[in-house]
Amino acid sequence: MDGAVAAGDARPRVLLVEDDERLAALVLDYLSKNGLEVYCEPNGEAAVDRTSALQPDLLVLDVMLPGKDGFSICRELRSRGATIPIVILTARDEDFDRVLGLELGADEFIPKPFQPRVLLAHIRAVLRRAGMSVRGPGPGDALAFGRLEIDTASREVRLAGKPVDLTTSEFDVLLLLARHAGKVLSRNDILQSLRSLDYDGSDRSVDCRIYRLRRKLGDLSASTERIKTIRSVGYLFSPTPW
Repeated sequence: MDGAVAAGDARPRVLLVEDDERLAALVLDYLSKNGLEVYCEPNGEAAVDRTSALQPDLLVLDVMLPGKDGFSICRELRSRGATIPIVILTARDEDFDRVLGLELGADEFIPKPFQPRVLLAHIRAVLRRAGMSVRGPGPGDALAFGRLEIDTASREVRLAGKPVDLTTSEFDVLLLLARHAGKVLSRNDILQSLRSLDYDGSDRSVDCRIYRLRRKLGDLSASTERIKTIRSVGYLFSPTPW
């Protein structure tokens, strides 16, 4: 399940210690597509030796592991003098776990379940603090409309340089509208694209998502309106910058 890269690739190297095969495959695929060289180790007992042999730039460490738990791995690495940044994952969202992990030398603590883009954002932040950077996606993977930036690869949205926290469904609607900037999309168009459903005249899910998007983007007044309602037709994303 290890990620493969061409010789000479300068991507930061990440070791993911996770025994959930489905989650590990999902995370490995997502991080690999976003500028990281990723390897996976499912067994806690082998994690310390694997870290020493691989010499990764960052360790993503689950707490509940077969053989040795994540806290023990973190403690052993730090006792050996390892300075590698460590991001800890746990399904137990408890203050005790968070405090213990940080006291043992973890750099970040992320509760499960999480979205891969959230993990990527934390990894990028930790690597930046360590003086490294993740190579970003190519120009074709980003959309920019004035102060609004949509990174399609990392699924991040920034407004005036500040991140906007969107749910998966909100991001999907925004990206769909932005990719069709200047074109009116009906509610049926949107439902068909996102959920392969036909609009029955009563489904308000699209309207609710649009409202939440407008609120998060500061798009509720006529002077800043980016997502326009076309009465009796649908919605239009205006490419005109704010």
